[in-house]
Amino acid sequence: MQGEGNLIVMNVSLIDVDASTTREKVNILVEKGKISRISTEDLRKERQDFEILDGKGKFVIPGMIDAHIHLKARRYSAPLKDAPISKVMDETLQKERMLQKLHSYLYSGVTSIFDAGNISDLIYTLRAEERNGVITSPRIFCTGNLITATGGHGSEVACEIDSLPEDKEKLISFLRKGPDLVKITYDEHGWGIRPYIPILEKKVLKDVIDVCHENGFRVTVHVSNEVRSREAINAGADVLAHTVIQSPITEEFGKIVSSKRIPLVSTLQIGEGYSRLVKDPDYLNRGLYRECVDDDEREFLLKTERVRLAGNIWTKWMELMTPVVQENILKLQEAGSVISAGTDGTSGPDYHRELYLLSQAGLTNMEVLQAATINGAKVLGREEELGSVSEGKNADIVLLRSNPLEGIENLRDIAAVIKNGNMVDRKELKLPVNGL
Repeated sequence: MQGEGNLIVMNVSLIDVDASTTREKVNILVEKGKISRISTEDLRKERQDFEILDGKGKFVIPGMIDAHIHLKARRYSAPLKDAPISKVMDETLQKERMLQKLHSYLYSGVTSIFDAGNISDLIYTLRAEERNGVITSPRIFCTGNLITATGGHGSEVACEIDSLPEDKEKLISFLRKGPDLVKITYDEHGWGIRPYIPILEKKVLKDVIDVCHENGFRVTVHVSNEVRSREAINAGADVLAHTVIQSPITEEFGKIVSSKRIPLVSTLQIGEGYSRLVKDPDYLNRGLYRECVDDDEREFLLKTERVRLAGNIWTKWMELMTPVVQENILKLQEAGSVISAGTDGTSGPDYHRELYLLSQAGLTNMEVLQAATINGAKVLGREEELGSVSEGKNADIVLLRSNPLEGIENLRDIAAVIKNGNMVDRKELKLPVNGL
């Protein structure tokens, strides 16, 4: 996929997610990985040595962004900092499986991902390899470890902070690793079947966010109820890593989030996916799942995870709460909030399930597309570089055979994927669909 990033895309219908319009018979000039010109004029005369991609009859959208993932070797696995998955899986195999997950994103038209908490060394290494062209991958943005209270949510892969200034050096050391976005968890549980756990004090939450901001870092905060969401906003959070899960939101909350333009990430499919695997396991043999999930993982999901989830009260709880979350998302959308698409998962097929669930929540097809693109860029604070097909931005582009504004399922009808101005050879990605 490495190349000069020089390309002309011809004769396409360009869906403009900034203006919520479609531009017909457009030509796009890409130079050195950047979109330099968009015009109805024939641009081939200007750059006769550039690769030409004739997109007649095709629809162009921006490369999609999964704004909340946790890259794993396989779905539902949980690598811990004290007991990494390499202890139960060969390290070479672990990396091969993670690369397969990354390839599944590219295959599915996702050109950027944000890993919202992982083994620090692992994800930073993959990020460096992606940026240096060592691996074929979507753009990787990451937080590395999380930040939480000692014993708090996600403490297995966290930098644990209990007070400032006592723990400030630990926090500064964490920031020196260069997270693209700092992820703090602020959730004491005590809902569903989850027992209470420690949570950061409100003052500590604000102090940590202040230190991050002073050092030039944006902050996303994991929350699950409205009270903690409000507190995170008041403490200075730039992003909410989830919408409210535990109950319906108030009208006032929608107004607060909308007025402050704080992006929220949808994360619907993770909870809905538990009951889906129990009730409709055959989805693994359909569409993108059939093309991207290998036999080993399919067997693990069907014979191990399905059995575990079928007997788990949490499965039923999340099945009941998913419609509540969808209603909350629709209320927030109608209030004018910035909703971005994120799976809390680890594969391209999961991402398209997320978009389907957003559509089922009541978002229009254009709103879903905006959640998948420009709003994800806003989560990252990179809307000047990513998220729309616009002059001056990175040339991350997806060509579709069908119009996604006529049916959100058409986002899966992919003709070509372009990252940084270079064509992704989808037939060479290491996926079951390619026999690899």
